[in-house]
Amino acid sequence: MLNLLWLIPVLPLAGAFVLGVFGRRWAQRQVSAVGVGSVGLALLVALGVAWEFARLDPAALPLVQRYFAWLDAGTFVIPVTFYLDQLSLLMTLVVAVVGFLIHIYSVGYMAHEGGYYRFFAYLNLFMFFMLLLVLAGNYLVLFVGWEGVGLCSYLLIGFYFLRDSASAAGKKAFLVNRIGDYGFTLALLLIFASFHSLDYATVFNRASQMSAEPFGQAGLLTAITLLLLCGGIGKSAQVPLYVWLPDAMEGPTPVSALIHAATMVAAGVYMVARSHVLFAQAPTSLAVVALIGCVTAFYSATIGLVQTDFKRILAYSTVSQLGYMFLGLGVGAFAAGIFHLMTHAFFKALLFMAAGSVIHALGGEPDIRNMGALRRKIPTTYWTFLFATLAITGMPGFSGFFSKDEILWQTFSSPYGNKVLWFLGVLAAALTAFYMFRLLLLVFHGQPRYTPTTEQRIHESPPVMTRPLVVLAVLSLVGGWVGIPAALGGSNHIEHFLAPVFASSTSRLQALAVEHTHAEELEVMAIALLLAGLGFAAAYLMYARRPELAQELARNFHRPYQLLLNKYYVDEIYQKFIVGPAHWLSDRVLWQAIDVGVIDGAVNGLGVEARVLGGWLRQWQSGNIRSYAGWIVLGALLIITYLVLRLR
Repeated sequence: MLNLLWLIPVLPLAGAFVLGVFGRRWAQRQVSAVGVGSVGLALLVALGVAWEFARLDPAALPLVQRYFAWLDAGTFVIPVTFYLDQLSLLMTLVVAVVGFLIHIYSVGYMAHEGGYYRFFAYLNLFMFFMLLLVLAGNYLVLFVGWEGVGLCSYLLIGFYFLRDSASAAGKKAFLVNRIGDYGFTLALLLIFASFHSLDYATVFNRASQMSAEPFGQAGLLTAITLLLLCGGIGKSAQVPLYVWLPDAMEGPTPVSALIHAATMVAAGVYMVARSHVLFAQAPTSLAVVALIGCVTAFYSATIGLVQTDFKRILAYSTVSQLGYMFLGLGVGAFAAGIFHLMTHAFFKALLFMAAGSVIHALGGEPDIRNMGALRRKIPTTYWTFLFATLAITGMPGFSGFFSKDEILWQTFSSPYGNKVLWFLGVLAAALTAFYMFRLLLLVFHGQPRYTPTTEQRIHESPPVMTRPLVVLAVLSLVGGWVGIPAALGGSNHIEHFLAPVFASSTSRLQALAVEHTHAEELEVMAIALLLAGLGFAAAYLMYARRPELAQELARNFHRPYQLLLNKYYVDEIYQKFIVGPAHWLSDRVLWQAIDVGVIDGAVNGLGVEARVLGGWLRQWQSGNIRSYAGWIVLGALLIITYLVLRLR
């Protein structure tokens, strides 16, 4: 099966091609068979690869498979290679499993939508580019996948292209990501100029032989990693380039689940983890990663406290959870960051798909203020959403508890962590518990706030939508059991599984590490649980016991409430100070002054002058023989005069 590794991304690509060419003429059942079947086959191949991978000699890893030379110009040779190790295998399985479940869910969700074949063609293409990204053996192939998921996100977010808001959201996602990708492109050029290669093995081997750059000093590796981080900030929606992700809710709900769970937004986290050798040699960059992650986790959690759009609340929770992953990577806990990426893929895909089930049941209503008391009307959706809520808030036993606790513990105890980052991370966890239980209570508990007409048509989603929810609910519960820490009697299998990948980076951290006891870890864990419990208690008090209390607080703290409700006015600030001036510059200066005034003016001016000159010369071509004879005589006299004067 290892020889069939190339089939994993190629199968979804073939599905996208077939649907794009023939899907328009097919029935939905045929489209579903190709769209879901191609990803299902890719998942089967991935499972077969994982089975054989488990039997490989660890000394033979990473396994690099070269297929053909893509670019070949003298000494500049870029082959298409796949790089299989524990990290890429884990990412491939997560992407394939979650992507397959989302494809199944989409069969029911998109059944009555137009452009059915086009939607599945885009989904398949998205899967191809994401699988190409995680399996790439060099930075240029990774970059192809990187840009490919950006293109597909534009197509999927703007799927309802007749809606202005959807088209604007797609363009916003595309343009904001171009800002980060500009830095990423510069990083690739600098890597090639420095190491004369873009191949992972070559770059990492040469970088590991370089001396680590002292903290606070910017050298070559710091420059490369900060530029790589620019791409990660854009793709994984970190401050300040997070603004595209909440607007991505304009796409269909399966798109939200796909983008937010295990694919596009995870690309930045994966890229930083894959480049761990470079980042470990540049502690200044690691500190920047941790700071950005911590600020993003706390900042976006505060915005989620008061939002009223179902999917937008989940979008800000995604931004916050991605911040946790960056925080883990920044303190050198690369395995913990990837662990949280995996568990987040399960419960966040479930949250979005359950949200889609709720909105589907209510006939398209996304405002949580118009919901309530849905617990008994759509029980499967309720119980699965409850599992996902318990997982994301870090309730003991659920997957998010183990991965989030590992990040917080590493932030507290790592030589690259500190207590301020840890405290902000714990506060963000408390805010997460508050806004997620607020969401649960307003949607599924309390009194119904919808019209009698809406109540009559409320129904549970069909099995093709609810069965993926049940599978993800199980994964949201048991998915974290592979990372039970030693302090709780476990052995943290996922950390041991990923250890060979990050061995060269973590060895330096271990040399700087200070010994901590399990008792200290349990104390830190207890503090996080206590604050999360306070968040739940506050939500229960304000939205179950005393619903009027939330309204009173909104009135008494009107300005802070409006600040959070309007998302700190960041979009308005960007519009006024960045988008507006850029639009004025392109309109008044680049277009009207330079393009029209200078370039068009020069071209049009040459045309006018040529026409004037032609008109003057045309007068000489009158067709009068006597006029021509006169000009000939005049020309002859001038030539004779010139010759006479010269011979004298």
